[in-house]
Amino acid sequence: MQEISLLQAHMIAFAAGFGLDIIIGDPHRMPHPVRWIGNLIAALDRKLLGELADNDPESELRDRAAERRAGVRLVIYVVLATAVTTLAVMTAAYKLGIVPGIIVEAILTCYLLAMTSLRRESMKVYDELKKGSLAGARHAVSMIVGRDTEVLDEEGVTKAAVETVAENLSDGVIAPMLYAAIGGPVLGLIYKSINTMDSMVGYKNDRYMWFGAPAAHLDDAVNFIPARISAFLLIAASAVSGREYSAAGAYRIWKRDRFNHKSPNAAQTESAAAGALGVRLAGDAQYFGRIVHKPSIGDPVRPVEYEDIRRVNRLMIAAAVIGEALCLAVMYIISVTI
Repeated sequence: MQEISLLQAHMIAFAAGFGLDIIIGDPHRMPHPVRWIGNLIAALDRKLLGELADNDPESELRDRAAERRAGVRLVIYVVLATAVTTLAVMTAAYKLGIVPGIIVEAILTCYLLAMTSLRRESMKVYDELKKGSLAGARHAVSMIVGRDTEVLDEEGVTKAAVETVAENLSDGVIAPMLYAAIGGPVLGLIYKSINTMDSMVGYKNDRYMWFGAPAAHLDDAVNFIPARISAFLLIAASAVSGREYSAAGAYRIWKRDRFNHKSPNAAQTESAAAGALGVRLAGDAQYFGRIVHKPSIGDPVRPVEYEDIRRVNRLMIAAAVIGEALCLAVMYIISVTI
């Protein structure tokens, strides 16, 4: 067998990991590094925040600066632990040989990507709506969104599912793909650790208002470029995915509504998806019993319907395939020029 370079091995593992995600998705019953990261975050949350948090966010007993410092320590500990552990695993695997290294890297790359899992979970909402079970659809969508789902009607459930797929294209698929392409599973899992911290402590609620702020700000930073790349991938995907989509609409609504969200990144992909589908997304939503006022995204060219969940999933997959192909193309060009 002809000897291959580490870059070529990385390309093979990168492509294989994407293929594994398509075939098996997220293997829930197997050990999962992101779940381990989540367990570490939960343990550090209890240890670092501890008694600093008080039920009353305005209480004079709350030391906001101390909570922010504890949040910075959380970020440092989690990122360092993730980086050191993943680097040790990858180094050990490639020391055993190029084939074991590729296998381990491919598996870890698969763990980074959530395309098939996102499609699988969102299509459960589609299946329940197609059967006419609003209660079942509410339960299914509650598994993938943070808002209160028991108050949603059929349109609200559908919009929640479509928005989740569109938003998570970036932080669940394209962002980890890009970071893995650049730095393999080490950089990919560092990204996932930051994203997981944001999802666990990055809330502006009584407990995490200051402790979670460092993780939330870092998550915004690491997603800034991937979110915009994801939007352009959605626009490109809408151009090649058939008559159900409008690339011109995707670009127009993205350009107009890409900042219609408190997050600097979330509306990037939601606006492109809304324009591609010709529907209006976002707007007010209820979280933990409170109505949160949010601007709408897109134009109501037609009413939202449950078929849009299927449509946005096709768009997500097309965008992911284009992104994977572009990453591999860049890696190949680099491999033949160095």
